[in-house]
Amino acid sequence: MSLRPVKRSLTLRGHRTSVSLEDPFWRAFRDIAVADGKTINGYAAEIDESRGDVGLASAIRLFVLKRLQDQARSDG
Repeated sequence: MSLRPVKRSLTLRGHRTSVSLEDPFWRAFRDIAVADGKTINGYAAEIDESRGDVGLASAIRLFVLKRLQDQARSDG
């Protein structure tokens, strides 16, 4: 497991781009997409549309963090 960000390729609305994410964030993002029946590219496009001035990688990290926090609240 790498603690350094790794460049990952995504396709957002037909355009290739990349984000640098640490393995734990990438795995959690992938797991969330699978659990919701969505694709990583689809979720990344949704996040991209609503991220404002925040970089895409940071917006994905914040999305993952919020999801895990919401899940922890509902579990406990």
